Amino acid sequence: MRYKIVIDSCGELTDKLKEDAHFENVALALDVDDYHIMDDKNFNQAEFLQKVKESPNCPKSSCPTPVSYMDAFGDEPEHVYMVTLSAQLSGSYNSAMLAKDLYEEKMAEGEAPAGTQIHVFDSRSASIGETLIGMKIQEYEEAGCSFEQVVQRVEKYIDGMHTFFVLETLETLRKNGRLSNLKAMLATALNIKPVMGSTEIGAIQQLGQARGMNKALEAMVTKMLSVTKNCEEKVLAISHCNCPERAKRVKEKIEQLAHFKKIIVVNTAGVSSMYANDGGVILAV
Repeated sequence: MRYKIVIDSCGELTDKLKEDAHFENVALALDVDDYHIMDDKNFNQAEFLQKVKESPNCPKSSCPTPVSYMDAFGDEPEHVYMVTLSAQLSGSYNSAMLAKDLYEEKMAEGEAPAGTQIHVFDSRSASIGETLIGMKIQEYEEAGCSFEQVVQRVEKYIDGMHTFFVLETLETLRKNGRLSNLKAMLATALNIKPVMGSTEIGAIQQLGQARGMNKALEAMVTKMLSVTKNCEEKVLAISHCNCPERAKRVKEKIEQLAHFKKIIVVNTAGVSSMYANDGGVILAV
């Protein structure tokens, strides 16, 4: 196989990509108190969300091991591209970099087939932001670009990406210390929904807020369109945590206001469900 695209499990693959042998998800592990589950095909979103709701403690994730990344390379690909959660949010990027170093050492010592070129992309995003990067890698590979061209063009693509999200509940942010108890209580009491987004380096920032979920989602769409140029040339992705009708309304709203090349919608997998929590919606473009 000429190329392999390895994405940590925070990046949700569409059904079509799951069937594509060029793509591979590498699972993070999730823990809520003594409940442990891998973020793979056996992940049970409903059960996980219930455990998160019942626990006073913050859910935690553990990044994939370097060996897990290397196992996903498959049989002698010429090019391997790894796409990870933002390095600002997880150790997944560092683990992927270690996998790259270890595999290159194996090649140098004759323990792995020589000649494989490997690059790790820090998505500076999460969820379907990672998915879009994987799709862009494939677009350039299928167009016949060299390894160096793919890396250069995809890094430029990442530079221009934006990720946005609105959460139904602030409980996970409160539990992991990103939000004070008082602020979370006031926001809940007043039905205030913050509009959040990624920074240039992949950290999280608040972009605005609105009273009520519908107004917050409209504000998120408005913010996204204000920084997105040449929509007709771009793919936009929406992921939702257990709220398909809400995601559908967001998609329809966007379609009323702009014409994108393509819009994909997926349900969040494990890690994104942990961050977004029940009812959260994420946009990436």
